[in-house]
Amino acid sequence: MPPPEPTPPQSSLPEAVSRFGAQVLADAAARARDIGAVTGGPPRVPSQAAEAPTVEPPAPEVPSAGADLGRLLRGPSGLGTAGLRLTARPEPTPADPAPSTAKGRPVPGLYHHPAPDPDPVRVAEVSRRIKSWAMDEVDLYPDDWEEQFDGFSVGSYMVGCHPDAPTVDHLMLATRLMMAENALDDCYCEDHGGSPVGLGSRLLLAHTTLDPLYTTREYQPQWAESLYADAPRRAYRSAMEYFVQASSASQADRYRHDMARLHMGYLAEAAWSEHDHVPEVWEYLAMRQFNNFRPCPTITDTVGGYELPADLHALPDMQKVIALAGNATTIVNDLYSYTKELDAPGRHLNLPVVIAEREDLSDKEAYLKSVEVHNELMHAFETEAAALAAACPLPNVQRFLRGVAAWVDGNHQWHQNNTYRYSLPDFW
Repeated sequence: MPPPEPTPPQSSLPEAVSRFGAQVLADAAARARDIGAVTGGPPRVPSQAAEAPTVEPPAPEVPSAGADLGRLLRGPSGLGTAGLRLTARPEPTPADPAPSTAKGRPVPGLYHHPAPDPDPVRVAEVSRRIKSWAMDEVDLYPDDWEEQFDGFSVGSYMVGCHPDAPTVDHLMLATRLMMAENALDDCYCEDHGGSPVGLGSRLLLAHTTLDPLYTTREYQPQWAESLYADAPRRAYRSAMEYFVQASSASQADRYRHDMARLHMGYLAEAAWSEHDHVPEVWEYLAMRQFNNFRPCPTITDTVGGYELPADLHALPDMQKVIALAGNATTIVNDLYSYTKELDAPGRHLNLPVVIAEREDLSDKEAYLKSVEVHNELMHAFETEAAALAAACPLPNVQRFLRGVAAWVDGNHQWHQNNTYRYSLPDFW
C-alpha cells in the first residue's frame, strides 16, 4: 500500500481549502480562455471528457467544511491510528483525448459539453462481449430483437461515459448492469410487453436478484429458481454477480439502494398511467429524481477501479451532486426521446408533455421550456460539484467528481449521436 499523503493540521484547513478552491477556479478560467468561447454557466468540475466553461472573476467564496466533512478530513484518531488516512496518492491522469466528431444534432439551446469520441477499439470489444453475454449467458432477447439491441450502441455509450476505466473488464461491469436495467424497463414497463398492472410484484421479485432473499430451507429453492424466470431477472442476477465480485461491500450496497430508488420511481409513473393522470410539473420532476440514471454515475468509482469511501459518498453535498447529475441527464433523455415516445402507442409522460398539459402551452413552447429546466439543473450540478471539489480536496473525491462529470457529458453525447433511436422535433 502506498504511504498516505500527510494531512494538513486542522488549524490550517480553512486556509488550505480556500487556496485549493481559488486554484480550481483559476485553472478553469485559464482553460476556458485557451479553448475560446464556451456556453456560459457556473464553474464546472474539470472532466476528462470536456473543458470547463469561462469563469468570471472574482472567484466566489469557497464554502467552509461542515462538521462531518471536517471530521473526515481529519481522519481517524486514537492509539495506533496515526498512519491511517482517507487520502491516497493522486491517480495518474491520462492524456487528453482527441476532440469529438459528433454525428447527430444537439438539441438547440441545450447547455452541454461536447465529449471526445469513445475509443473505437474498446467500443468494439465491449460490444462483442456484451452481445455474447446477452445471447449465451442470460438469453436476454429473442432473435427478432437483435437489430434493436445493436441499435442501442451500448458499447459506445459505456466507453464514452467511463473514460477512466482501467480495463475492458471494468467497463463490462457497467455495461451488463445497463443492459439489464434496459431489459427490465422494456419488458416490465415499456414497449416489449410492459404494463403498469402488477408492476410492483414484478419489480419486487426482480429486486431480490440484487438484494438476496434470506428465508427458510423449505422456500429458498423456489426463490432461487425464480431468478431465472424471465430475461430481466436472468440479466439482473448475472450482472450483479459480476459487480459484487469486483466491488466492495459498501459499493454493492450503494448500488442496491439506488436501484430501489429507481424501482420506486417506476411505480409512481405506473400508478399515474393506470389512472391516466398527468402529474403537476413539480410532481413529475420529483418522480424523475427516482426514475432516472442515478445508478449509473453512482458506480463510477467501481468502474474506475477505486473506491470513494462510504462516509464520503454519503455526505449530503455529494448526494446532492449525484442527484443533480441524475436529474439533468434524465431530462436529456426526455428531450431526445420526445418524438420516439410520441410515435409509440398510448401516452408517454415526459417533461415536455407534462408542461404542455399542466401549463397550457403549445408543444413547442413546452419543449423549449423543458430545455430551460435542463439547463438550470446542469448549472446547479456544476455549481454544487465545484463547491464540493473546493471544500474537500481529497484525491478520491476529486476523481469521483470528474468521473460523474464525464458520465454526464458521455450520456449527452450518446443521446445526440444515436440517430437509430432518436430524432429531434421540427421546432426550429
